[in-house]
Amino acid sequence: MPPPRFLVLGGPCAGGTMWRCPSGLLLLLLLAGQGALGARRGRWRRELAPGLHLRGIRDAGGRYCQEQDMCCRGRADDCALPYLGATCYCDLFCNRTVSDCCPDFWDFCLGVPPPFPPIQGCEHGGRIYPVFGTYWDNCNRCTCQEKGQWECDQEPCLVDLDMINAINQGNYGWQAGNHSAFWGMTLDEGIRYRLGTIRPSSSVMNMNEIYTVLNPGEVLPAAFEASEKWPNLIHEPLDQGNCAGSWAFSTAAVASDRVSIHSLGHMTPVLSPQNLLSCDTHHQQGCRGGRLDGAWWFLRRRGVVSDHCYPFSGRERDEAGPAPPCMMHSRAMGRGKRQATARCPNSHVHANDIYQVTPAYRLGSNEQEIMKELMENGPVQALMEVHEDFFLYQGGIYSHTPVSLSRPEQYRRHGTHSVKITGWGEERLPDGRTLKYWVSPAAPDCCLSPAPSSPSPLPSSPRFLFPDRGQLMGPLLG
Repeated sequence: MPPPRFLVLGGPCAGGTMWRCPSGLLLLLLLAGQGALGARRGRWRRELAPGLHLRGIRDAGGRYCQEQDMCCRGRADDCALPYLGATCYCDLFCNRTVSDCCPDFWDFCLGVPPPFPPIQGCEHGGRIYPVFGTYWDNCNRCTCQEKGQWECDQEPCLVDLDMINAINQGNYGWQAGNHSAFWGMTLDEGIRYRLGTIRPSSSVMNMNEIYTVLNPGEVLPAAFEASEKWPNLIHEPLDQGNCAGSWAFSTAAVASDRVSIHSLGHMTPVLSPQNLLSCDTHHQQGCRGGRLDGAWWFLRRRGVVSDHCYPFSGRERDEAGPAPPCMMHSRAMGRGKRQATARCPNSHVHANDIYQVTPAYRLGSNEQEIMKELMENGPVQALMEVHEDFFLYQGGIYSHTPVSLSRPEQYRRHGTHSVKITGWGEERLPDGRTLKYWVSPAAPDCCLSPAPSSPSPLPSSPRFLFPDRGQLMGPLLG
């Protein structure tokens, strides 16, 4: 325990804001004088606030004044620290009838026991939590029970620190990390809100394939990236946030690049996913999921405007609320062309051109044909089955790991996702094998907000294995 710390008016320690002195003879005199000054100034907010320790001291073992090495003379309203949703003080003025002292003020600053009894609590993560308090630990709500038991919900979280450690300690070819945008979400919420492509019907999966024939003796490069062949025509992906609308985002992304490439750069729009989410409503569910064939049909027959004209509204995790109404319609002009009948929802943009595409087609599963299509015509769209470990991807070549096989079933979830493929590559492994992968860009700003446990932003280009490794399901649409 530190030595007693008192203020002696006029003594060798007086004259500064911070004080550490061995005697406390004039402590009551100081408080009386300070109280008179407060009376002259009127009843301020601090005097009107209720005492912090009316039912006893919560977090009695917390280091507040001691952590900041802070003990202030007289009244110093800036000698304050956050305390369990309120404010506590480390000045002498706090030690009055209606006390707002920090829990360790008496022990650290005065060297005496506190005048209030400590409330028993629960120790968790190096902290003492008051009884009956409710707190969040990642995605689970925890409560400190009366006898000191720390009880939490047992929902699997999207950011699973045990799984991160297991992946990074294994030899799986990729690294896992904590992405801050996912912190606090359950695994069920991740599958429900971060994906959003409905598995295609059998009629779509059985569409006739378009075969791309390689010329005799033609050899495709070991690596390719569309942005290098078509600079300034391959667009950065948009962040879908917690909108389960990958069906709209991936379709708009591929169509944007294809329009730019085939117009030779005369048109370089970033097409609006929101236009699809809000207006393509036939058998589609907006931010609750949709079908790729319906999205391509809408792009062909109705068309969409640019993302600048009709930006993403950012609707997130509000399943009970109504979907945003469609704010952009079009009418036929003849010869299959259409014209917008409404102004841009973004009032700062006036260009409301309608962009349409030719019919989508399905590619075969032969990797050489997919590569040739991508290299000649631009990025393609692909379906992939997403498992629980996908949300932890930080770097390397992703493939689904078996780390959750020994855990209860609720820790093993999967859903369907759609992505834009912009290239491919291969990597030589230490054992001499060659590992091939697709390249699919991720939204660059999706995961940069702060969160506990050393969060990491998603990489700009996560890499996926070739279809023969079971990551891509098809169909791949051009």
